[in-house]
Amino acid sequence: MPLTVLQEHKVHGGTLSYRRHTSLATGTPMRFSLFLPPGDGPFPLLVWLSGLTCTEDNFTTKAGAYAAAAAHGIAIAAPDTSPRGEGVADDPAYDLGQGAGFYVDATQAPWSDHFKMETYVVRDLLQAVEGAAPVDPARRGIFGHSMGGHGALSLALRHPETFGSVSAFAPIASPTRCEWGRKAFSAYLGADEGEWARHDAARLIEAGAAKARFDDILVDQGEADSFLETQLKPELLEAACAQAGQKLTLRRQAGYDHSYFFIASFVADHIAWHAARLKGGR
Repeated sequence: MPLTVLQEHKVHGGTLSYRRHTSLATGTPMRFSLFLPPGDGPFPLLVWLSGLTCTEDNFTTKAGAYAAAAAHGIAIAAPDTSPRGEGVADDPAYDLGQGAGFYVDATQAPWSDHFKMETYVVRDLLQAVEGAAPVDPARRGIFGHSMGGHGALSLALRHPETFGSVSAFAPIASPTRCEWGRKAFSAYLGADEGEWARHDAARLIEAGAAKARFDDILVDQGEADSFLETQLKPELLEAACAQAGQKLTLRRQAGYDHSYFFIASFVADHIAWHAARLKGGR
């Protein structure tokens, strides 16, 4: 998969680049940003997954993550949220289609031709990063926001051999039990709600997927988030972890909303938290 460097910038002593490659999973060009801290590596790698309507640029320009990443010697890759371009299916609504891949491999037409975001993240993106940068494939973590928080939690639970740590900001904690998730899963995965449950973090934990895999899961949730009660429902994740005996550090942050101001306020905590878990590898 040829990789093109589109931009490159010096930041906090490290290097931030925007890159494009062709994904075998999606059959399209895909873009991501990559921060490499100062030094020679190999570095632990964090994958960031963004939320609805976002591209690879939202986290890159708004989160303010790279001072902490440089201090802890952590590389961060932030991919786009869906395939895009001519011939790629879309929908007029913001919560389906381009910009709304939900980090699943679609099985239903017209989405199944290109919307293979699970395979993209856990295979093609990692291959592209690890083939071009001094990162350590034995030390990977994943985190994300909203739809990307769902993606981080569900992909970590489904691929524990790939990711050694996981955290989230305001995740869609149980997509089978909210409007965003039910709409996307019915479109991408069809009518079988049993299949939906295989991509729902709370349901996966209830079924034992987290057992003995992660020493802790870190979640920050703003209490002034307008989506808290209707779409995010962290109490479902909390209940699932309590039932399964999975440690969950759920921090309810008074006054914070769903925006990148919230993420920027706590992203350094998440990077330090992952760094502590990725020092020795998986």
